Amino acid sequence: MKTLFKKHKELILYIFFGGVTTLVNLAVFKLCNLALGERWYLLSNIVAWVAAVAAAYVSNKLWVFESKSWAGPVLAREIPSFVGARVFSLLVEEAGLWITVDLLGWGRWSLTLWGVTVGGKMICKILLAVIVVLLNYVFSKLVIFNKKNEGPVE
Repeated sequence: MKTLFKKHKELILYIFFGGVTTLVNLAVFKLCNLALGERWYLLSNIVAWVAAVAAAYVSNKLWVFESKSWAGPVLAREIPSFVGARVFSLLVEEAGLWITVDLLGWGRWSLTLWGVTVGGKMICKILLAVIVVLLNYVFSKLVIFNKKNEGPVE
């Protein structure tokens, strides 16, 4: 088991912290929908994205990809790359929500499991979260926290 973890440590940690970040995103989305009203779901998604990006950068940098350098040039490369990649995935998610909720009408659906009802917008958001997590992993692994681009640790 220990060698399995060592072999797949990065992926396991990404899945764990990606799950935590996704829960932050979904919780903030739900709270914003309650506070602003469900018709503002795209704005709620943007607010949730900001909270999730803040949580994701630190967890990805320190624990998943182990980018230990806090040197100015490293941060000057990582932060814009991280936010830029996340903006791209936000646009994918916003477009996906608009298509599934407004164009396809999936926002009218609901699902009740074990006495808990989940509305259509949240169902769409959860489905799109899978795509977003995969996109974010690829960007983080290949571009943002690529150790070849890090330079010397200070």
